[in-house]
Amino acid sequence: MYALQIRNLEVSYGFIKAVKGINITVEKGKIVTLLGSNGAGKSSTIRAISGVMESSGSISLFGREIAKTAVNKIAKLGMLVVPEGRHVFKELTVEENLRTGAFTVSGTARSKNFERVYRYFPVLQERKNQIAQTLSGGEQQMLAIGRALMGSPKILLLDEPSLGLAPLIVKDLFEIIQHIREDGTTVLLVEQNALGALKIADYAYVLEVGQIRMEGAADVLIKDPALIEAYLGH
Repeated sequence: MYALQIRNLEVSYGFIKAVKGINITVEKGKIVTLLGSNGAGKSSTIRAISGVMESSGSISLFGREIAKTAVNKIAKLGMLVVPEGRHVFKELTVEENLRTGAFTVSGTARSKNFERVYRYFPVLQERKNQIAQTLSGGEQQMLAIGRALMGSPKILLLDEPSLGLAPLIVKDLFEIIQHIREDGTTVLLVEQNALGALKIADYAYVLEVGQIRMEGAADVLIKDPALIEAYLGH
């Protein structure tokens, strides 16, 4: 059974069609990346999958159709999203932010999730009583990912997690995404950083002007001349 299967997905803004009937499959236990430049339709795709935007087509989560399903119900089914721009609760402490992500779990599961998040991101444990708005951009991104992990996701959607971060922070972040997958969470990673994403992904889709232009195993696409010229530089 696939973790996520998208068929003929279309997203429109009035008369403008941002996503034009795309098909994406995410195998359970894999990292799949959706690549594309700014304006390609990546974020619209994520918002449609997560139920934030209206769309047409089929969206199947672990074999269950979730198109037209409310966002909170999708979260309870095991799909959680880390949105572009982090959107942490800036007036709350780190620990309070993490607790807001644990609304679907309780007791032992919540304690284990805290342990897991602090294992991935020790700096969050060090700063658990610190107000979120005083964290660096990289630390806020860690907090946003940690908050989503507090909900015990079966599949985690990451929308541009490397955006605006220093290269060393990005490298660490991509390594942690690999650990998240190794611990059993399926990942759909939306990225402009094609090279970094392809290095950790199992499979990749390239989105251009709302259409899938290329797809394949990440270790193959990273060597593809057309992809290198378009996204990775010469």
